[in-house]
Amino acid sequence: MSGRTLLAALEGRTPDRADAVSVAGESASWELIAERAQRWASSLNGVRAVAIDATPTLSTVVAITAALRAGVPVVPVPPDAGPMERTHVLRDSGADALLGEPDWPDVALPRVPEPPPSSPSSVRGGEPPDDAPALVMYTSGTTGAPKGVVLSRRAIAAGLDGLAAAWDWSADDVLVHGLPLFHVHGLVLGVLGALRVGSRLVHTGRPSPEAYAAAGGSLYFGVPTVWSRVCADPTSARSLSTARLLVSGSAPLPVPVFDSLSVITGHAPVERYGMTETLITLSTRADGERRPGWVGLPIGGVSTRLVDDDGAGVPHDGVSIGELQVQGSTMFDGYLGRPDATAASFDGPWFRTGDAAVIDAGGFHRIVGRQSLDIIKTGGFKVGAGEVEAVLLAHPSVHEVAVVGVPDDDLGQRIVAVVVGEGVVERELIDLVARELSVHKRPREVRVVDELPRNAMGKVQKHLLR
Repeated sequence: MSGRTLLAALEGRTPDRADAVSVAGESASWELIAERAQRWASSLNGVRAVAIDATPTLSTVVAITAALRAGVPVVPVPPDAGPMERTHVLRDSGADALLGEPDWPDVALPRVPEPPPSSPSSVRGGEPPDDAPALVMYTSGTTGAPKGVVLSRRAIAAGLDGLAAAWDWSADDVLVHGLPLFHVHGLVLGVLGALRVGSRLVHTGRPSPEAYAAAGGSLYFGVPTVWSRVCADPTSARSLSTARLLVSGSAPLPVPVFDSLSVITGHAPVERYGMTETLITLSTRADGERRPGWVGLPIGGVSTRLVDDDGAGVPHDGVSIGELQVQGSTMFDGYLGRPDATAASFDGPWFRTGDAAVIDAGGFHRIVGRQSLDIIKTGGFKVGAGEVEAVLLAHPSVHEVAVVGVPDDDLGQRIVAVVVGEGVVERELIDLVARELSVHKRPREVRVVDELPRNAMGKVQKHLLR
């Protein structure tokens, strides 16, 4: 871990301040967080794994810090998880205690509340091993029950160090976001990143344009939905012009939103790509090109390749589509208790992302979509849903769109555009795609809906549309 502890900011290596971490208006210094976490960590002797109700609170940050300092794997549970999902996560993870006292009447696990300030704390016995599991994070489970992704301390440190280099992220930054603390974006990047780099952290509780504008940050994280709402509030958006870097991830950023952010704030956003299993592997750079719809180059310690359906290499010509595979220092240790699923997800050392991508001659990557959902095989052609969506989003009547392939007796699959918008004229959209791309990439049907189904991170759930 580059000679540093995982949570280096808590070791007194960066200047402290009373509001080093602020979550939904509640603040604490690095020193106070370290003291509170150490007292809590002292209560975890013999605990194998802990579950945490990952609410956006300072208490959640302290609880996660406590478990990591104790060397106990953390299982973040979404606050809005229903009884069935919560029961699966707790049983599958093997968590034998809950940190805090969440309102989970259906859960019988022992609760370990935060000790009062008067409680003694034992002396910490050194940094846990680099290869020790730090987090067990559950995938979205679009098919079957969610799987537990085991992330080591080493992988997390490598991923954060790679991003710090790519983004020139330092202790001088003020990081602002309002993202959930049960996903890689909000928890690993948005909390552990600040605890490692030593930058001040302002978590807004909810990621509203007004809260982002008021935070006065230098580095902002957001998902496309957040940035779209920021752009819809030009007054708030203009307040971000004093920032150093705006970062978008967790889903593709529509080109119109990229363009609006660039015009209103004066900052072309940085786009990056990753998965729970791999952490963040690709990003544009603070000092490099930022191209709408492209997620840049591999971070340090990561390699990529494109392969076709037969496993052969795909040309890096910016057009040819293949499955993106990655390897490197940020990889997960495997799916908890699922050696079969772990083995199936690798081709030798290469992790099969299941995402379709193109790479240009300069090594820049563009994610086209999921192989299973976003590569539409129609009339003998392969069409990436993402490129069709990008064209449709440029039409003024279209606010949101999801392009899917549905079974068709003649074509195999026909392209259908599901649109949220006003004054939508089907023929205009079909002709726009035929004119801007290729005729075979045009939607055969346009359906207008009130809203697209999304998960907690704002990703469209296309399997529900199909």
